[in-house]
Amino acid sequence: MTLLIVGATGTLGRQIARRALDEGYQVRCLVRSMRKAAFLKEWGAELVVGNICNPSTLAPALEGITTVIDAATARATDSSGIKKIDWDGQVALIQAAVAAKVDRFIFFSILGAENYPDVPLMEIKRCTELFLAESGLNYTILRPAGFMQGLIGQYAIPVLEGQPVWMTGESSPVAYMDTQDVAKFAVKAISVPETSNRSFPIVGNRAWSGQEIISFCERQSGKEAKITNVPISVIRVMRQILRCFEWSWNAADRLAFTEVLATGKPLTADMDEVYQTFGIDPQEIGTLEAYLQEYFSRIMRKLKELDYEKNKQREAQAAKQKKKKMMY
Repeated sequence: MTLLIVGATGTLGRQIARRALDEGYQVRCLVRSMRKAAFLKEWGAELVVGNICNPSTLAPALEGITTVIDAATARATDSSGIKKIDWDGQVALIQAAVAAKVDRFIFFSILGAENYPDVPLMEIKRCTELFLAESGLNYTILRPAGFMQGLIGQYAIPVLEGQPVWMTGESSPVAYMDTQDVAKFAVKAISVPETSNRSFPIVGNRAWSGQEIISFCERQSGKEAKITNVPISVIRVMRQILRCFEWSWNAADRLAFTEVLATGKPLTADMDEVYQTFGIDPQEIGTLEAYLQEYFSRIMRKLKELDYEKNKQREAQAAKQKKKKMMY
């Protein structure tokens, strides 16, 4: 069985590739840059250059493929807008998969996408789910709420470095999951027939608010966070301004996502049936506490080592200066 992983250089996609390779699957990755994807080749994956926004590159990439795992989505740094990648590109990929007669198509959406028709990314994900369901493909839709990896840059590093932590009032609690654990569900879906033509939430064991995460980071680092509250009204004005310029549409659409996080409604779901269907033990899934504790433990240890080296250098320099004075 050969898998095509789309979005394999991303935070989630690389974990799916790693997991699939570890479980013995033949893995092919659709990549835009061979250089940036070199680590995937080192792991044992086959690389094929292509882009879902360039449909002519998809048919060759799908030759001999039995399952597609689609983890592609627009990044904040992409010059193309969300619509071009997350709608036009996804439609082209699904159509190419139909033409190639692939056996399975596993797609990543977002939890609660159907509840936010005015948020571009959520509405596009909802429409893509419908398009996939009507395509005739044997599909599985996975709906995570958020990834723990994103919390490092959003909360942990700013707290450590004394930089502002941006908040938008009452933030919605989110049930984050480690991308390594999310990858387990994606790969397991391939071999579990009960996941066919169904959608599943993929969320962590509990939902955390932004303030709870900040407080946890403060306790782990021993530092006080510098919280900057930005009213949602200001973000709405910024979004309207950015929409005036085509080059900033992607940023504007991403700002709209803050509407989801500012509602105060938890982004979580019951996972009992999901664990049972996939045959995954909940105890195998990491917690946010353990993830952040491991991060801070590693960072604080590194900082102590750096401080130790600096002190040694200062002592050596002082001894050198003292010796020089004694000579004169």
